[in-house]
Amino acid sequence: MPISTQSAPVASNAHGTLKRIMLQGRYETLAMLGNGEQLIVAAVLPLLALIGLVFTGLLDDVAESPIDAAAPGVLALCVISTAFTGQGIATGFDRRYGVLRFLSTTPLGRAGLIYGKVVAVLTVLVLQVIVIGGISLLMGWRPAVAGIPAGIALLVLGAAAFTALGLLVAGTVRPEATLAITNLAWVLLAAVGGILFPSNRAPDYLQPFVDLLPSAALGDSLRSALISGSTSVSGILILLAWTIIAGFAATRWFKWN
Repeated sequence: MPISTQSAPVASNAHGTLKRIMLQGRYETLAMLGNGEQLIVAAVLPLLALIGLVFTGLLDDVAESPIDAAAPGVLALCVISTAFTGQGIATGFDRRYGVLRFLSTTPLGRAGLIYGKVVAVLTVLVLQVIVIGGISLLMGWRPAVAGIPAGIALLVLGAAAFTALGLLVAGTVRPEATLAITNLAWVLLAAVGGILFPSNRAPDYLQPFVDLLPSAALGDSLRSALISGSTSVSGILILLAWTIIAGFAATRWFKWN
């Protein structure tokens, strides 16, 4: 029986590509964790939001315990902090200083660079879930066990949607504009975008718009999953739609230099 002489080189190339992606992911992760401003947005501000929501009584009518209502929203905020704001700003300034153009010409390639950023986002998100989730448990959080698998899937899907949006912004406007847009969006989405508060609390004139936002889909769906154990099909579909549309737009219009 003849033995293929191509399988070994193909496997070797695949292993080399995966290794390069993981190394780039580690570099991106360490860069994010070593940036003081990003740590504030990724960890300090969500933690302050968690404490504030629990002790101010703003979510007393959402669940039996304030922490049960606050924790899912803060986890959703972590997704936006890392995947959208943090990654968008980092990519924007990497683009400005020519880092993206340089890396895209290396064996890592453009696709490998993007996958490395995805690895970094997921890694930091896992750390955020451990920290915020652990503190929430100590504060009395008791998530619905039946909703945990759906919650994990929603976090991953939300990370995909907001990473695509972050790259779209970072790849199409100037770094200063990226900084302003992502930070302003973080504040607005946290306040009235369905992240920290249920989307039905938005003003009536904004309600139709808010219901279609990826932030509302992520925040409301996470609350449904982790409070009552239910799965929001509409929320999943909205996140999928945003992931596909933003991913296509980022691929089409992203400027590497």
